[in-house]
Amino acid sequence: MKAMLYERFGAMPEIVEVPDPAPPEDGVVVKVTATGLCRSDWHGWMGHDSDIRLPHVPGHEFAGEIVAVGRGIRGFAVGERVTVPFVSGCGHCFECRSGNAQVCEAQFQPGFTHWGSFTEYVALDYADHNLVKLPETVSDATAASLGCRFATAFRAVVDQGRLKGGEWLAVHGCGGVGLSAIMIGKALGANVVAIDITGDKLALARELGASVTLNSTEIDDLPSAVKDATGGGAHVSVDALGHPSTCSHSILNLRRRGRHVQVGLLLADHATPPIPMARVIAHELEIYGSHGMQSWRYDAMLSMIAAGTLEPQKLIGRHISLAEAVPALTQMDRFAEQGITIIDRFA
Repeated sequence: MKAMLYERFGAMPEIVEVPDPAPPEDGVVVKVTATGLCRSDWHGWMGHDSDIRLPHVPGHEFAGEIVAVGRGIRGFAVGERVTVPFVSGCGHCFECRSGNAQVCEAQFQPGFTHWGSFTEYVALDYADHNLVKLPETVSDATAASLGCRFATAFRAVVDQGRLKGGEWLAVHGCGGVGLSAIMIGKALGANVVAIDITGDKLALARELGASVTLNSTEIDDLPSAVKDATGGGAHVSVDALGHPSTCSHSILNLRRRGRHVQVGLLLADHATPPIPMARVIAHELEIYGSHGMQSWRYDAMLSMIAAGTLEPQKLIGRHISLAEAVPALTQMDRFAEQGITIIDRFA
């Protein structure tokens, strides 16, 4: 089968032939029909993720059809269309048994701990615990866009942020996660402030439901600007980019007793950003991390999609081939893409 593979961090990936995978006893093999290109894949290629062992095939948000099942599989069959959370649980540890596979002690991450979906076929462990069956109304491309950015934003806004109708949500960074958060916030009946550094992304954010858009390159005191726009500060603020400045701004633009949710990865030189802890204490702010979403929570998200309340397909930008994904991956630090790029041609 064809796969995108790199043998050294930062080295140009190549499209090569690799052996077809066999299903693990507790797993399946999925024929990949669509897979998203995410900034997390770029971080992995750069060597910012310690879980990756070389040589490596990236890709962690995808949809496809089961073509083989292991002997221990009970809940899924060949021919079923599925997706899977990018953080998958073992099904046995305390966190998995408590319903929190997104922080599993022995988590399985296609594209990071194992070879991923930038290929024609991918093998998945712990399938009964992690696979999500797809309704016919959800296309392969839409399903692929859910696996990381949209599902992560859903949990961040709905479960971690506990956003309510009528509240203000601030979203820092209008990439895939940020635009997803904006759409979800709007669907919940909240008012949304979108912050980014480019006008085209802010225009798209407004189309998707943002009430206010702010270009941070044009504002000296961003937290004050958010507080002015929201009449006192955001109730919930999401750092969807992952940078010391966006993290700090997201906390500082909260109103008293507000909730900050960190979604964007802070890696390498940015791994330990300064936090305005005096403000956190004095204003009784809440700070949360958000790391993917459990497979059992997909039903709530898929129900909103089926009802038309959420339309993640609007976030899809380009459709590209596996070969075209090589330059797209290596240039992701330029932040040029609008929306979610989907790989859906593998020949």
